Amino acid sequence: MSASLTCTSLSFAWPDGTAVFDGLDIAFGPGRTGLVGVNGSGKSTLLKLLAGELVPADGTVKATGEIGYLPQSVTLDTALRVDQALGIAERRAALHAIEAGDVSEEHFETVGDDWDVEERALATLGELGLGHLGLDRTVGEVSGGESVLLRLAALLLRRPGILLLDEPTNSLDLYARRRLHQAVTAWPGVLVVVSHDRELLDLVDQIADLRAGEVTWYGGNFSAYEEALAVEQEAAERMVRVAEADVRKQKRELADARTKLARRKRYGQKMYDSKREPKIVMGARKRAAQESAGKHRILHEERLAEARERLDEAVEAVRDDDEIRVELPYTAVPPGRQVLTLENLETACHTRVPGILDLRGPERIALVGRNGAGKTTLLRTIAGQLAPAAGTVTAHVPLRFLPQRLDVLDDGLSVAENVARFAPDATNNRIRARLARFLFRGARADQEAGTLSGGERFRAALAALLLAEPAPQLLLLDEPTNNLDMASVRQLTQALESYEGALLVAAHDLPFLESVGITRWLLMEGGELTETTPEALGEPA
Repeated sequence: MSASLTCTSLSFAWPDGTAVFDGLDIAFGPGRTGLVGVNGSGKSTLLKLLAGELVPADGTVKATGEIGYLPQSVTLDTALRVDQALGIAERRAALHAIEAGDVSEEHFETVGDDWDVEERALATLGELGLGHLGLDRTVGEVSGGESVLLRLAALLLRRPGILLLDEPTNSLDLYARRRLHQAVTAWPGVLVVVSHDRELLDLVDQIADLRAGEVTWYGGNFSAYEEALAVEQEAAERMVRVAEADVRKQKRELADARTKLARRKRYGQKMYDSKREPKIVMGARKRAAQESAGKHRILHEERLAEARERLDEAVEAVRDDDEIRVELPYTAVPPGRQVLTLENLETACHTRVPGILDLRGPERIALVGRNGAGKTTLLRTIAGQLAPAAGTVTAHVPLRFLPQRLDVLDDGLSVAENVARFAPDATNNRIRARLARFLFRGARADQEAGTLSGGERFRAALAALLLAEPAPQLLLLDEPTNNLDMASVRQLTQALESYEGALLVAAHDLPFLESVGITRWLLMEGGELTETTPEALGEPA
């Protein structure tokens, strides 16, 4: 029987009573499904409900086949050996005991039919680029990205019929991402993945769009979904224009009906006053005219109400995902102007930038390389947070650095107060007017930074840096798309389109890098920084 996963009348609410799902029906069959939606729509919550990590208030989750679940935050006990993290330590120990001549029945029961468990484990590690890990090595020695792949390897070894992945590429470098992409492509059962990784979502067979507690299905990968959505939205916007025109027409016709009613009333009164006909005849005509005009008016009022209802329905069909629209003229850097100079630089983690590296004008530079190669250390050294071990860093323009942790914000201050810290001479009205362009309007600007969602927090941190005074003409970004949904990535791209300064961004997300107009590529590898191209990055070794 093929694996499947079905939710029936699923309901769930947070302890404060906030409803997430109310009677949700959804089913996943064989194939790869990308689960998308804006931050806060409930994607991770749905995966936890499917995995049994959360209990629904009502409804059922029924799985045909074993479920494997990779959560967004992977934590492994650093004291574990790799074989323990993979869940094969007992079978491996029993196998070794049998090979050593111990033929106790309990060893055979432990091994079962899994006589090739070691070979499978090593093969799986190799497929995920973890072939250098020995099964006896401790987890504490592996990087964050390797921990994610190790947890995935454990799931693959279990061979579950259903695999649930929540933002699996967040901590992975470019090469590790490609390994995971290959594993997803080869997956034979049911797979549901929540991700903002466009390349990963382009490998799925269908998209489930979670919005307002309901799911809409789209066949094909994420690119096909975007095309279908664009067609839908164009049609929806066209229906809004048609509905608006109809409302205007019905308003005119209602006004005309009221004018005719008033005229008939005046004419009837005039005839009555002149007493040209018997009183009983004039009264009957007056009543008939009023009834006819009244029916006419009621008919047009009903038509107007119906037109307004159609307009409301049309407006609801148009997505209201706001876009960032900002003007940042003071960030502009003239072409050819010297922005940053690195000379014979060696960072604290001993990565080197040999010779002189110049950044000029509004260049947009991508900094790529494996996890642990030293990209963050280089950015922090350029930002002045770390002292170089040797050589010099010279910034010729004002610069700002947005770290992965987004710790530029004071959690106890509001969004507006945080921006004011970076622009102390700006008036409150000016700060709020500019924050509105970053989608913090009215009371939203008064939210404490500590209460913001991931996407909101990123947007607030970006606003604080871009609205800083003096305006930053060099912006350093470290893995900016981590933990952002697709809508937030689009908003980031829009903000960077308005940014007219130089950009140095460390990221593993190639589609994002290409979308922001990268002009130069720098590779951090083997302890040195060298020029490269997207094509030269190639496939993982």
